[in-house]
Amino acid sequence: MHVTFSSGPLTLEGELMSVDGAPRGAVICHPHPAYGGDMDNPVVLAVAGALHDTGHTTLRFNFRGVGASGGSYGGGVGEVDDLRAAVQFLVQRTGNGSITLAGYSFGAVIVLHVGPSAPQVDRLVVVAPPLAVAGLEALASCTKDKLFIVGDQDEYCSLAQLSAQLARVAEPKHHQVIAGADHFFAGHTPAVAECVRSVCASL
Repeated sequence: MHVTFSSGPLTLEGELMSVDGAPRGAVICHPHPAYGGDMDNPVVLAVAGALHDTGHTTLRFNFRGVGASGGSYGGGVGEVDDLRAAVQFLVQRTGNGSITLAGYSFGAVIVLHVGPSAPQVDRLVVVAPPLAVAGLEALASCTKDKLFIVGDQDEYCSLAQLSAQLARVAEPKHHQVIAGADHFFAGHTPAVAECVRSVCASL
């Protein structure tokens, strides 16, 4: 279902996929707008589908300046506001008080900014975080459920970098590595979906 909601003075567009009586909701964030990222990115679609399969009402949306969403790229600051607005919209629309935040690449960076302190959020799904520009320091004391998914060929999130930073991330945390996948997961989106399903179905 196509939906719109407000982020400050801007109107953003999204796609809401409901599950009747779903106890949980999920918001999924797309990769960097400057490199063609939008809510129809294949990895975003795979993550959203897997969360829907595990009983979440899902909302994927376009950040400001993408698709039919108003405004222009906000340098990461405006996008943090957009994600907070998306969470508020989903909670108000569905009544779900337990929200999973999922993000891929740039979207993962935004999730890491919002998720640890957002009271409605109790789970983070972080896919291919670009650790060269955004680390996991905010998770040192975050006791919410956390799932990290990365390809073993990711040029922006090496396994060595991730392992070193995960050592300082609070429990509970889950770490899934997809063999042969780089940052873009071409040909590996079913594996991404399976990682999400296998972990989130059990939490």
